[in-house]
Amino acid sequence: MRSDANIAGPMADPVPGPRSAESAGGPLSVPPGFGSDVSRETLPPMDDTPIGRAAQMAVEALNRTGEGLPRPAQTRVMVVANQKGGVGKTTTTVNLAASLALHGARVLVIDLDPQGNASTALGIDHHAEVPSIYDVLVESKPLSDVVLPVTDVEGLFCAPATIDLAGAEIELVSLVARESRLQRAIESYEQPLDYVLIDCPPSLGLLTVNALVAGAEVVIPIQCEYYALEGLGQLLKNVDLVRAHLNPKLHVSTILLTMYDGRTRLASQVAEEVRTHFGKEVLRTSIPRSVRISEAPSYGQTVLTYDPGSSGALSYLEAAREMALRGLPGGMAVEYDPQPQGEQHNEQHPHSMSEGIQ
Repeated sequence: MRSDANIAGPMADPVPGPRSAESAGGPLSVPPGFGSDVSRETLPPMDDTPIGRAAQMAVEALNRTGEGLPRPAQTRVMVVANQKGGVGKTTTTVNLAASLALHGARVLVIDLDPQGNASTALGIDHHAEVPSIYDVLVESKPLSDVVLPVTDVEGLFCAPATIDLAGAEIELVSLVARESRLQRAIESYEQPLDYVLIDCPPSLGLLTVNALVAGAEVVIPIQCEYYALEGLGQLLKNVDLVRAHLNPKLHVSTILLTMYDGRTRLASQVAEEVRTHFGKEVLRTSIPRSVRISEAPSYGQTVLTYDPGSSGALSYLEAAREMALRGLPGGMAVEYDPQPQGEQHNEQHPHSMSEGIQ
């Protein structure tokens, strides 16, 4: 069968004008030096579309996690606590844990919130029949019997919470050494770990006290709104009480500003007040408001695996790096930048908001 090209005959010259004999059929005459700097296999430029840019950022973020971080000399047990709800405790716990694990650390998340949101975000089943942290606290079951691996992130593990944990506050009252049951469970856990992150409920009850006794460091997420500052003083008083009577090693090591919206003056004012009041405990990295962070749990993922190139994922990666480096010997000497990138300076409100921290 003949093609249409063979039937149609010779094609008309698309470029009118005189042509040399060489260009008609012989070798082309190329001026000296022409095209010497151009590769014949030059790749097309990166797709400058929103999808292309997002893909490029995702690749860069994942490559960044492969760099690794220095591992702590001993396990760092960190309590993520704030009695105010909705400030980002669970979101901070799971995303910091995933960031550390992606950097090569072995991380255990202990879900102490009866709602089980941390378990959901990590894709761990936490219905009533699942062995959970409730069995560890009330039934004295070994922690290793309830810990499950997170399938999406290598090196990340979770001790889930079930609705049974809602009654643990009452059941713990009559038990011996009720404040230190979680501490003993962690100390008897034999698998090597670099970090243990404990997600606390939004209260200052026995579950939170157990976490404060078990941990050495307190991580406080603070939403960049005025209400988030109210009641923070009570949490700090509780930390002081636990340190004085139950856990001398306990201290506030990290404060993380969450839901930061650089378009508003209020967010900048709250950030400035917190940095002025707490100084070097505040991470220089702030977590922005991000739809991707909110969407990720509905898919049973952290934002690091759901959209690694998003602003939220990049911020948590940087916060985890900063937190890890602070934990090294002498690592607390992280220079405090009073004007961190992304937080624009605004006029000071005439009424100081630090009254809420008192």
